[in-house]
Amino acid sequence: MELTKRMQAVANMVSAGYKMADIGTDHAYIPIYLMEEGRIPQAVAMDINEGPLMRAQEHVLESGLSDKIELRLSNGFAELSSGEADSAVIAGMGGTLIIKILKKDWNVTVSLKECILQPQSEIAKVRAFLLQEGFLFIEEDMVFDEGKFYPMMKVKPPRSKIHNTKIRTPEEIGDSVQSSEDIWTETEIQYGKYLLRGKNPVLKQFLEREKALKTGILESLRMQDSIHAKRRMKELEQELADTEKGLEYYAL
Repeated sequence: MELTKRMQAVANMVSAGYKMADIGTDHAYIPIYLMEEGRIPQAVAMDINEGPLMRAQEHVLESGLSDKIELRLSNGFAELSSGEADSAVIAGMGGTLIIKILKKDWNVTVSLKECILQPQSEIAKVRAFLLQEGFLFIEEDMVFDEGKFYPMMKVKPPRSKIHNTKIRTPEEIGDSVQSSEDIWTETEIQYGKYLLRGKNPVLKQFLEREKALKTGILESLRMQDSIHAKRRMKELEQELADTEKGLEYYAL
């Protein structure tokens, strides 16, 4: 099975030999691919909606893997028991929803050996949550696929059975998380510590595009004199400063 660049990057992060659970599986392409490649021994493909699950079932049957990939109608981890999976993929959904899934069935989350997360929005909020809860970052990646940028991360869940009820912002966490050698700056929480320190070329492309776009909008706003324009200019100046902080990693 051939995957899109985004899905291929997500699939590449799943550790070989791990039983995996694909949350929000849609077509079940990732578990089918990993099974066909001999990377995983078995999988549970889960989705909250019956329509995608029916499509997934068709693809699993076509691939002859119905004895290896189990399909379940499930809201997040609700229908997954502790120990049933080593690796969980949660990709292609909003950051707030990913956080909700991880928190709701915390006993399942902490039983996993790894989580592969690919939030479509609020990426900094997801990183801040993970750091606050004590997840260990193993790997980050970013790809450009069909006109969009997709950051993703591989993390190891904490062992603690208790999670924090309040999610702090990246600014509140700042550089005070984890041990001294694992300090994350606000810039690293925003764009990804491993992406920045590894000088990921796709992130550089993203930052350069953001800088050009923000600079262009800022120039046009300087010709306006409305209160809204001035407010937006102030916001853009801060966003541009953040972008330039990210680009500084590539100048080192």
